[in-house]
Order: sequence, then C-alpha cells, then structure tokens
Amino acid sequence: MNALLKLSRLIDALTERIGRLTTWVVLIVALISAGNATMRYTINWSSNGLLEIQWYLFSALFLLCAGYTLLKNEHVRIDIINGRFSARTRAWIDVFGFIFFFFPMVYLFVSLGWPFFMMSFSGDEMSSNAGGLIRWPVKLLLPVGFALLALQGLSELIKRFAFLSGLIGDPTEKGGISAEEELAAAIAANATAARGADK
Repeated sequence: MNALLKLSRLIDALTERIGRLTTWVVLIVALISAGNATMRYTINWSSNGLLEIQWYLFSALFLLCAGYTLLKNEHVRIDIINGRFSARTRAWIDVFGFIFFFFPMVYLFVSLGWPFFMMSFSGDEMSSNAGGLIRWPVKLLLPVGFALLALQGLSELIKRFAFLSGLIGDPTEKGGISAEEELAAAIAANATAARGADK
C-alpha cells in the first residue's frame, strides 16, 4: 500500500501542476476575447480563427482541469445526503462509484475519443468557417483530458483504500479555507479598512 500511496502522490503532483498551468488559459481567453471585441468595434475587423481559438481554449480549460477539480474535491455531490454518513461510509460510496461508474465512463470517453481524434488528424480536418482553424488539436483534448481524469481517479481510489485501512486521514476533508472564503475575507478586510479611513 505504501508503493500505491507513493504513486498517488506522484499523480497528485502531476495533476496539481497541470491544473495550475491550465488556469492561465482563463487569462489568455480573456485577452483574446477582449482584443477581438475591441477590433470588431473600433476598426470593424474580426476573425473566425480568433473566435475558434477561444472555443478551443475553453475546451482545454474544461477538459484538462477535470482531474484538478477531482483532486480538490470540488466536483458536484449531493451533500445534503452525503453529509449524513460517516467518513468511512462516504469512502465506501466513493469506492463503489469509482469502480462501477467513474472508470467505465472514463474508459468510454477515451476509447471513443481516440478514433474521433485520429479521423480528424489523418484527414487534416479544417473548420468549415472561412479563416477557421485546423480541428484535430481540439479533438485531441477529449481523450487526453479524460485520460488525465482517469489517472486522478486512480489516485483518489488509492487514497480511499488507504483511509479505510487506517493509513491516512480522510482524503475528502478540505484543509484550510477555500478560494471563495479567502476572497470573502479579503473583501471584508478591505471594507473594514475603508470604514476606518473614513472616520
């Protein structure tokens, strides 16, 4: 089990790095979108390529960050029901869900996504829009994104078994405060400082 936990930590580190790098895509998409809108309204020029790259990057953000979201335990859960169970019961529910739902679903997307990509790649598929982009890079995101999600799912399954064996603490417990709580605290601190300056 120690070797599996080491593998889990390696997968977590990879997922963390990919997730943090991919979040920069948000800034790139915002800059492209703002630049495209500015050019459209100032010099009446636009590009289908710029519109499509926004869609491609949004797909990259969604698909490549799915594993990162799983690592951070931020996927949607029915907490009103799940919260009533003990940590061990929740871990067993997760084990059941990973084995019978998660991995079959991920396998389906990877196995169907790869031929979908290969057809596009071998045929040099291009966008049907004038000035559009080549299509295979965005289609590659489907099998790659779900393969990364499968890797993180394996790490999470290892952690559930390690928790059930008493080797680690509850892997679903979130340490520290969330990004939303941190932002709310910063806003409250700024508001307090502004009120103090007005007096």
